[in-house]
Amino acid sequence: MRQLSPAGQQAVNEIAQRQGFSTNAVESMLESVINGNGSMAQFNHPEFGGGGQWMAGGMTMIGDMFNGYLKGRVDNLCGELARLISNQPDLLRSGSFQSQSQNGSTQYNGSNASYGSGDGNSLFAPAPPDWWGADLRFPNSTGGQNDMRYAYFAQAHRLAIDLGGQVTVYDTLDHSIGGVSQQSSGYAPQFSSQYGYVNLSQLPVVSINGMAPAPTPAPAPLQAPAFTGNNDSSYSNNNVGSANAGDVFASIEKLASLQAKGILTPQEFATKKAELLSRL
Repeated sequence: MRQLSPAGQQAVNEIAQRQGFSTNAVESMLESVINGNGSMAQFNHPEFGGGGQWMAGGMTMIGDMFNGYLKGRVDNLCGELARLISNQPDLLRSGSFQSQSQNGSTQYNGSNASYGSGDGNSLFAPAPPDWWGADLRFPNSTGGQNDMRYAYFAQAHRLAIDLGGQVTVYDTLDHSIGGVSQQSSGYAPQFSSQYGYVNLSQLPVVSINGMAPAPTPAPAPLQAPAFTGNNDSSYSNNNVGSANAGDVFASIEKLASLQAKGILTPQEFATKKAELLSRL
């Protein structure tokens, strides 16, 4: 069970004193009632007569089945704990929720699951962030293999992968990841969606170790070569250079200006103009 907050520890101590059980027994039953979503509990503790179960509405069974006095005390304890957590709505789960663990990998499936937020009125101290960071809450599925682990968040469209201590969070776009193929040693699991296998290299990277990835620098725009000319009549072909249509017309305008100033003769202008136009 998570660590109790000061307010939670005080509440447990008061209930233990009021109901005549140890704080250890009350903490054990509190966890059982929370796991039963506040309406039932399956427990096993010596102070409760061993194993047993409780259900809101009056159904209580204990290992010491002929001890009616203890049975009544257990029922009172469970009822008070149920009322306590009913004032902590963030401890209750709404919708369906299932967890399954196979070969060291745990998978979760459910919706709208939430747990103690750790505010001033919470029974529990704030939980430390999970390895995928504080921005993401409850994964739809998790698993791992060797030095790699993953967590998939369908509603947030995120896939977190921890590979050798580097946590990368991907935007899954419109992929609905529904399967994971475990690979042989040295290879990461392979994810599949409604489109087939998911190519991680084609998914946008949201963060690496909690930091946004460095933006890729945009390529420098291409610039057309500028026309340079001389202010004398020895204007050479090298100064004209190769250019596109816009540069050719700009060069002709400059040549016309040189002719107007008397730097180029009409014949020289006509020759250079014909030469430039031939490059189009």
